[in-house]
Amino acid sequence: MAHHFGTTLLRALIASVALAGFAHTALADGNGRNVPLLPQYKQECDSCHVAYPPTLMPAASWSRILNDLSHHFGTDASVDPASLKTITAWVQTHAGAYKRVREEPPQDRITRTAWFERKHREVPAARWSLPAVKSAANCAACHTQADSGDFSERNIRTPR
Repeated sequence: MAHHFGTTLLRALIASVALAGFAHTALADGNGRNVPLLPQYKQECDSCHVAYPPTLMPAASWSRILNDLSHHFGTDASVDPASLKTITAWVQTHAGAYKRVREEPPQDRITRTAWFERKHREVPAARWSLPAVKSAANCAACHTQADSGDFSERNIRTPR
């Protein structure tokens, strides 16, 4: 019995160490695998906002966004051609393809996806305009682990 407990404990420890290595991961893909964020993608996107995991929207939405970075939601987010090629290939490979994100959201905005609206339906409209939040696109205002791709409810801090 003690041997079984020790083996189970060891397995749990190994699993937790392995999971800790997934810091800065995109959300799990449609097969449940964690997808590490491409460092180039994280660097470019994190300079202005959370590097949203590509699994949050379908490939067609990401294509439109990446093909018009000079007008990226009112900002010029252009990157050099080599970086764009690398980032585009990676995003297309890891774009959301499972049921909840297959639908292209209005204006290719993550905050306009059906699943986002469903998950945030109880958030009062006034909360989005708080100085600490500013908009629904500022995931890190409430999701304390957003920068590592963790948007779980257990890591929410609600600004007031």
